[in-house]
Amino acid sequence: MDKLGLIAGNGRFPFLLLDAARAHGLQVVVAAIKEETDPEMDARAAKDQGVRVHWLSLGELSRLIETFKTEGVARAVMAGQVKHKQIFSSIRPDWRLAKLLLNLRTRSTDVLLGAVAKVLGDEGIELISSTAYLEPLLARAGVLTGRPPNEEEQKDITYGRTVARAIASYDLGQTVVIAAQACVAVEAMEGTDATIERAGALFRTLDVEEPSSAQVPTLRQATTLSRSLTVVKVAKPNQDMRFDVPVVGVATIEAMRRAGATCLALEAGRTLMFDPAGIVAAADLAGITIVAS
Repeated sequence: MDKLGLIAGNGRFPFLLLDAARAHGLQVVVAAIKEETDPEMDARAAKDQGVRVHWLSLGELSRLIETFKTEGVARAVMAGQVKHKQIFSSIRPDWRLAKLLLNLRTRSTDVLLGAVAKVLGDEGIELISSTAYLEPLLARAGVLTGRPPNEEEQKDITYGRTVARAIASYDLGQTVVIAAQACVAVEAMEGTDATIERAGALFRTLDVEEPSSAQVPTLRQATTLSRSLTVVKVAKPNQDMRFDVPVVGVATIEAMRRAGATCLALEAGRTLMFDPAGIVAAADLAGITIVAS
């Protein structure tokens, strides 16, 4: 039976890819990251003899290579986020990872993961696209919800895509939050949902209390910005589909609902939607429009 190595980060992504690979008849060797992977991975392996799990620390690059070689893995895939801030945490890199980090010109996501991919390739382990076996989950072009974007939301999408692509070209993040053609928040290390929540928190500080009867005028003051937030998520200009592919889930819609965001714009064919039906249902219920192009 053919084998696939799975380098598992956090969230549901690793489980979706695991299920898809097993459906294709592959045996899966999971390199579960102690600092990130859901402990449920052990339970998943206990139910399926075609799944083997090895727990490694984030800094153990040599052990990752040795594990895959011992298991006879020649192809591997990365699935699930590894928080970029982990490179500033207390993890202890082994000699191989330490050497890699010292030789990097920057520690952006693309540079760091690209260097790891090269090390794996040099050891005979090909890193393949993280969307392998998951093409049905890639966002299709068009309006995905019952409601299309209104005129103001469409203006925000157009502006937001210009900003997001510029930011993504520097490998800083893939998401921006826009209101009235102004950028409210830009994603950095915190991730998409946290960026949305930060934008919502910022807008809540703009609330103006009703003046007391002694104050003049008595009309509620208005802000210059629309209270409608538009979330724009893009792939990088030269997106490497092996890692850091844009991802949204039902949790993204919930974060938007809490923040008061009404529109989500995605890049068709290059954004993974975990549970597309659930995402669209949650968006429709919240009055949020989703469009991909």
